[in-house]
Amino acid sequence: MDTFNIAGRTFRSRLIVGTGKYKSGAETARALEASGAEMVTVAVRRVNLDRTRESLLDFIDTEKYVLLPNTAGCYTADEAIRTARLGREVGLSDWVKLEVIGDEKTLYPDVQATLEATRVLVREGFTVLPYTSDDVVFAKRLLDAGASAIMPLGAPIGSGMGIQNRANIQILRELITGVPLIIDAGVGIASDAAIAMELGADAVLMNTGIAHAHDPILMAEAMKLAVQAGRSAYLAGRMPKKLYATASSPLEGVVRS
Repeated sequence: MDTFNIAGRTFRSRLIVGTGKYKSGAETARALEASGAEMVTVAVRRVNLDRTRESLLDFIDTEKYVLLPNTAGCYTADEAIRTARLGREVGLSDWVKLEVIGDEKTLYPDVQATLEATRVLVREGFTVLPYTSDDVVFAKRLLDAGASAIMPLGAPIGSGMGIQNRANIQILRELITGVPLIIDAGVGIASDAAIAMELGADAVLMNTGIAHAHDPILMAEAMKLAVQAGRSAYLAGRMPKKLYATASSPLEGVVRS
């Protein structure tokens, strides 16, 4: 079976999904089921952690899904570090999808603050999966700091624009080894997920592309199949591109009348 590993934990599904933006908790649960995902992200700052009233966590079966708390909404390293600690203290996980936003309009990451927070959280025993730019130099610095994955954006968060940086993703795939390369942000439709996987990503993380579809449940299933197809295509190896046509049925050996 084709699996991948993060920090010693093995996953069969290469699709990681978010839990925000759905119409209801029930819809969230149905979409998670349809996606086939084994890991789901939860924004620490956007859920009711004390469970005194209905919470998103009521709709996530923690026996079935690995929770990946995220620091969405944090704009400084200190904010992100405190949020990660809170997620661990209330029993969510000592894994964290680290997000430190540097620009409110584009939601691009503050790479220096991300690096600073990664160093601190790794020292404190967290498994850190940082959302980052597609800069290979910075990705290597995150690895040196102890990151357990590299998670570059394919396009701005929530944009649905698809993979806009194919060359950079290919460079990252070639030069980043030892930890998974996970495309995070920008996927809008199934073909985007397939392209990400065809470029060699180990997994794809998405939320809006599923949650904002007209039929989130059906889109979740489509994304599952797209990730599987893209992975198979990557492993199979594409045919060489050519400028001119090549006959599908060669004429060599054909007897002409």
